[in-house]
Amino acid sequence: MAIATLLPATTAFIQRAPRMLIGAEWVEAADGQTMPLRNPATGEQLCVVPRATVDDVDRAVLAARQAFDDSPWSRTRPRERQNLLWKLADLMQRDAELLAQLECLNNGKSAAVAQVMDVQLAIDFLRYMAGWATKIEGSSVEVSVPLMPDQQFHSFIRREAVGVVGAIVAWNFPLLLACWKLGPALATGCTVVLKPADETPLTALKLAELVQEAGYPDGVFNLVTGTGITAGSALTRNPLVDKLTFTGSTAVGKEIGKVAMDSMTRVTLELGGKSPTIVMADADLGSAAAGAASAIFFNQGQVCCAGSRLYVQRKHFDNVVADIAGIANAMKLGSGLDSSVDMGPLISARQQERVWRYIEMGRESGATIACGGEQFGPGYFVKPTVIVDVDQKHSLVQEEIFGPVLVAIPFDDEADALRMANDSPYGLGASIWSNDLAAVHRMIPRIKSGSVWVNCHSALDPALPFGGYKMSGVGREMGYAAIEHYTELKSVLIKL
Repeated sequence: MAIATLLPATTAFIQRAPRMLIGAEWVEAADGQTMPLRNPATGEQLCVVPRATVDDVDRAVLAARQAFDDSPWSRTRPRERQNLLWKLADLMQRDAELLAQLECLNNGKSAAVAQVMDVQLAIDFLRYMAGWATKIEGSSVEVSVPLMPDQQFHSFIRREAVGVVGAIVAWNFPLLLACWKLGPALATGCTVVLKPADETPLTALKLAELVQEAGYPDGVFNLVTGTGITAGSALTRNPLVDKLTFTGSTAVGKEIGKVAMDSMTRVTLELGGKSPTIVMADADLGSAAAGAASAIFFNQGQVCCAGSRLYVQRKHFDNVVADIAGIANAMKLGSGLDSSVDMGPLISARQQERVWRYIEMGRESGATIACGGEQFGPGYFVKPTVIVDVDQKHSLVQEEIFGPVLVAIPFDDEADALRMANDSPYGLGASIWSNDLAAVHRMIPRIKSGSVWVNCHSALDPALPFGGYKMSGVGREMGYAAIEHYTELKSVLIKL
């Protein structure tokens, strides 16, 4: 084993008194209540954090409202917003190892992988968004105004910050998802109240410290920790919030969307997925098998766009499944602090039980477990699992499991593959493995998902919008599309 030694700063951060950031102050919950965080690799308590009350959330929103309306932040110029984001990214680069260790302890993922992927992607995204701060444009328009034919006009369109942003993020990529929301909000001049997932607030708490160190005015960024049912609900329903942005389950996202519509709060929802991986007969089968294994087993399968449905052209089906099963069987499971580990634990005992129920459901229905199908502890581990002999309409195929469980089904031709790929309530991502360029270009417009990857899966870039069709959400993260979601358009007409 090659267990990483925790940095003294990591240990000190975990052992500090519980607090959250509201305005200029680090505070406990109004009623002094806390909630425990657990290390998924051991099941043991890691530390405690404040359990925010409705009053705490309301105070955080008010601080953000005042910062947007009345503080120097409302008059900050684009260059200053750009430079502050660069400064924040530089501080994150400085503390990358600390952030990665906190993510590992709190989430269960590999610390080594978190440093080169989660943390680095978050840094790269903030730097990308910093560039947009100086490129937010309006336009001038030549108008006719036919009801006033004898008058002259000057008309233009402004793009303005939407205002106070309430951001709620999931537990699978806590830091990266927080930055996906923080970057465009700060680039456009919004203020933010962030509510991290109940289970994984540690990197968000460190991020809040870095925001302060970067020099952002008080109230621009506020952080409340607590439960979704109390703190998340209070943030969703607060009338001073101008925009809600949520990453998480489709069920919760639908509820947030309904509440948002009651007050016409702007909303972006990045929700669940059941993404297909399609392996055509002409594909490089070795690369396809390795890619399909990575698509489902990366981050313990706890990825919204994980390739959880595998469709392989029939004549190669058995061989590809066997190759993936071989990869799965060779994977080493253990603590994310061990750099030799290939896969860590699931986030919680509840998630472990959820994934296990789906595996048992497959067994009970007569499906074949090609590999895996076991759970163990201490900690919340489920072995990487491949299931075959499953009907397309089965819950294993139609519902998001959010764990290291791959369901594999053969297909006969291109039309068959497309039919099954689109036979899902979700539409977040999909991948095609093929060297037939004509076939790939025929298939891409017919796949109903927000992203299509060819000969790769879940390959993200800050410049590419990310989001889904159907039950996978509303709106887009990343790219210029994110800037559009954090701004409003204002038409101006001046009679000369």
